[in-house]
Amino acid sequence: MNPVIDSLKPEERVLYALRSLYQRYGYSQFKMSKFEEYDLYARNKDFLISDGVITFTDTDGRLMALKPDVTLSIIKNTRQMPGSMQKLYYNENVYRVSGSTRCFKEIMQTGLECIGDIDLYSLCEVIFLAAQSLHAIDPDYVLDLSHMGVVSALVDALALDDERRAAVLSCIGEKNGDGVRRLCPDRDVSGILALIAAHGSADAVIESIRPWCKDGAAKSALDELAQVTGILNANRCEGVRVDFSIVNDMNYYNGIVFMGYIRGIPTGVLSGGQYDNMMHRMGRNCRAVGFAIYMDLLERLSDGPRPFDVDTLVLYDERADIMALTKAVNRLTGEGYSVRAQKAVDDKLRYRRLLRFGEGGIEDGE
Repeated sequence: MNPVIDSLKPEERVLYALRSLYQRYGYSQFKMSKFEEYDLYARNKDFLISDGVITFTDTDGRLMALKPDVTLSIIKNTRQMPGSMQKLYYNENVYRVSGSTRCFKEIMQTGLECIGDIDLYSLCEVIFLAAQSLHAIDPDYVLDLSHMGVVSALVDALALDDERRAAVLSCIGEKNGDGVRRLCPDRDVSGILALIAAHGSADAVIESIRPWCKDGAAKSALDELAQVTGILNANRCEGVRVDFSIVNDMNYYNGIVFMGYIRGIPTGVLSGGQYDNMMHRMGRNCRAVGFAIYMDLLERLSDGPRPFDVDTLVLYDERADIMALTKAVNRLTGEGYSVRAQKAVDDKLRYRRLLRFGEGGIEDGE
């Protein structure tokens, strides 16, 4: 038992565990300003989870925004160094409309970004850390993977206009096979319907899709997905599944994308993937992959009411030797206990044990 860790709220314990996890894999913490120029978010609004952005006018007349997203700020504020790799994690407050209250809220968001010369190892490491992050929250997690290359190749094969193409992608995200049939009565949509129906263990889903991915970009993307899931399985990521209904904006995302779920929360608590396209949109000639965990959703987790407010209540009176009292309290806190020292018992305060400080030092107060 660690009294300090036990005293934390569930989401605070998660943050502590995640910070330790990312540092073990060589990720450095990235700190940033609370606000950026509004234009950064206006140009990339489709990338944002929430449409709402809190803005204000700076003293020099620029329109600024309290940051609703971390990834965009990291890209803007990191240097491009050819052939190098930047591995960063963050614990930052963002300001957006909360999914639970529909009001603006200051939300702690944590996650990591790997930017630069991304290779197979880097990609697998980030997805592995996403799985381990979910495991730190709840061992009974699910991490669903998709590949935008597979989805894009099969949709492109239909040769649709932009409007119908966007509608089909929306149907894939909704697992709406009937909608695809109505949109494409003049096309062979068997491959798209197979994507929609496919969900479950990686090996089974990938093999079920192979008949529609025999060559070209579709085969290459599916082979990459198979390689990644094989590596994850070899590293005992038991909660990994494949679900092609995860369809992100192709203006920003490419390659593997993923979504993480835990028990008790009906929506995804983790979202991530490769976003090379966004790097290129922002003038960076490199690749990137990362994920974010939405800590506001974890507030729904609960250990139930804590039985105690403090481990130890120390009572003292006017005659107490304050020098000796401070040493006694510091000794207890140094042993890992939370301690509250005061002159009288507060009827509303819940404590594990009561001690009294007198001439002989600390004694059992019961």
